[in-house]
Amino acid sequence: MAKNFISNKDETVRMFENSFLETFTRIHYSVPLFIFVPVIFYFGYQSIAFYHLSFLSIIGYVLFGLFVWTLTEYVLHRFVFHWQPPGKIGERIHFIFHGVHHDYPSDSKRLVMVPTVSIPLATLFYFLFRFLLGAPHTAPFFIGFISGYLFYDMTHYAIHHYNFKSKFWLNLKHHHMLHHYKDMHNGYGVSSKIWDYIFRTTFPEKH
Repeated sequence: MAKNFISNKDETVRMFENSFLETFTRIHYSVPLFIFVPVIFYFGYQSIAFYHLSFLSIIGYVLFGLFVWTLTEYVLHRFVFHWQPPGKIGERIHFIFHGVHHDYPSDSKRLVMVPTVSIPLATLFYFLFRFLLGAPHTAPFFIGFISGYLFYDMTHYAIHHYNFKSKFWLNLKHHHMLHHYKDMHNGYGVSSKIWDYIFRTTFPEKH
């Protein structure tokens, strides 16, 4: 089987001929922090000042939100980012959403989710959770969920561009590099490997 093209340089390829559209495909890794950290503070304020939730209730729902994010990260990566619809159009859609990252994994401007995707997704998830949990409990839950997302984005950038020394970070980096360079059909967890173990999509220990 032919080996897929992979560039290990901090470079990329254009997605669109239109320069205006092209600007929305690249982003500095810090942008999600500027967008979503205020969201975290806003829902923290809501939880305390508006909904008057107890400290334990807030902590519990924040942790629940973090937990749900880990599953969301796995599901999105495995079943959305790696989904390829049939035909040339499907191949193009897959490349735009995720294939470009596998071809150019070191491109520093395509390692975190662009706002044109992250903001609509966050909005959809918020209203889904609000429907399921109610507005008061969604406020602290969303703190955890968005914090998990930011940890994922920053972790993903760091895995590709930082030199780690700690065993924890080296382990995560090794897991993700196996996904890129050994078997893209396993190792879908980026900020956590828990669901890879649960759904048996981790790698053999010999790696």
